[in-house]
Amino acid sequence: MKQVQWRGVFPALTTKFTAADEIDWEAMERHLEFQLDAGVHGLIILGSLGETSTLRPEEKLEMVRFFARADRRGLPLIACIAESSTRDAREFAAAAEDAGADGFMLLPPMRYPSDRRETLTFLQEVAAATTSAPFMLYNNPIAYGTDITPDDFARLADNPRFQAIKESAADTRRFPDIRRQVGDRFALFCGVDDLALECIALGAAGWVAGLVVAFPRETVRLWELCQSGRWDQARALYEWFLPLLHLDIGPKFVQQIKLVEALMGVGSAKVRAPRLQLTEAEASRVEKTLADALEQRPEML
Repeated sequence: MKQVQWRGVFPALTTKFTAADEIDWEAMERHLEFQLDAGVHGLIILGSLGETSTLRPEEKLEMVRFFARADRRGLPLIACIAESSTRDAREFAAAAEDAGADGFMLLPPMRYPSDRRETLTFLQEVAAATTSAPFMLYNNPIAYGTDITPDDFARLADNPRFQAIKESAADTRRFPDIRRQVGDRFALFCGVDDLALECIALGAAGWVAGLVVAFPRETVRLWELCQSGRWDQARALYEWFLPLLHLDIGPKFVQQIKLVEALMGVGSAKVRAPRLQLTEAEASRVEKTLADALEQRPEML
């Protein structure tokens, strides 16, 4: 079985688009270097923030090939699987493993709110489509309507391919609830930016982060401060960061985060339809949040 070190800050990378609405590979390469230079610990592509629902199947595979070929300095490449049918999810998983993905972040079926039996069957069957790839199970009932409960994770614990959990139920009680069921069987990752400090304090092994795409040094530093037990300094940095982290929440989190990338000079605000760029009023709120944060941006603690 392939090995992934499920620990640390894993950016959920945005997908950069050209004015002609094609993937901007040069921008993707620049942004990869920006993240690597900040010291992130893994890379996640094709997630919600990566606008995977708008990408054609061939674009998704080309994204995997692009990052598989890139010099990632040894970091694991994790591809998100977010498909509506078991067949499509299985086909993508097998093809992406062949294309060089080191592991996967797997969501329950899209669009259809599957019941427990359907959800668990889907997860098992998709994992079985690959030969040796490890999986992070992604629970986001708020956005996608299907909740993988602590009881469900206990049922899935017998499959060694399931190694980590991205918990995005926005309820920090899930961390001790899962651990109470299965101990340290899974590496638990925070999946909600503005609950990161709380989740890390509860023993999260990592953080699938969003605002890291614009502020990677602050994100990594927050993680490091927590890991070294410097909680007062971590809290101070987190409280500064929190208004920006709130931008990772809500139906327009992609537009908001990509606008922050653009304003910071590390990306573009361009999104792919049906998303549209923010209205003037919406953008103004993001711009003010960023301006206030930059005015008070702390020295690295």
